[in-house]
Amino acid sequence: MTATSYALQRLSAAVLAPLVLIHIIGMIIAIQGGISAEEILGRTQGSWLWGGFYGLFVIAAGIHISVGLNNILSEWTSMSRGLVAGIAHGYATLAIVLGFRAVYAVVFA
Repeated sequence: MTATSYALQRLSAAVLAPLVLIHIIGMIIAIQGGISAEEILGRTQGSWLWGGFYGLFVIAAGIHISVGLNNILSEWTSMSRGLVAGIAHGYATLAIVLGFRAVYAVVFA
């Protein structure tokens, strides 16, 4: 793992930790309050705050996925560095694209 990869992995984890905590707390509160998916969407529609929150979540998760998967595949397989990087970046790109589609659907659609 390069110094840049190490720093990106740790930075993305530091960003993800509070975002995951906020997300889980929000879901627990919503479930205990008996709120429906329709009510949640009613509260998030048009909210730039939630869009920014989940947008940051998606970017941090994509970075974390890319670095982590790259390291796992490098350590556990005999694939070439180029193939490993391609798989890791491709998977992360797919996660980011799908994540932003979800953010768009929940906040802006």
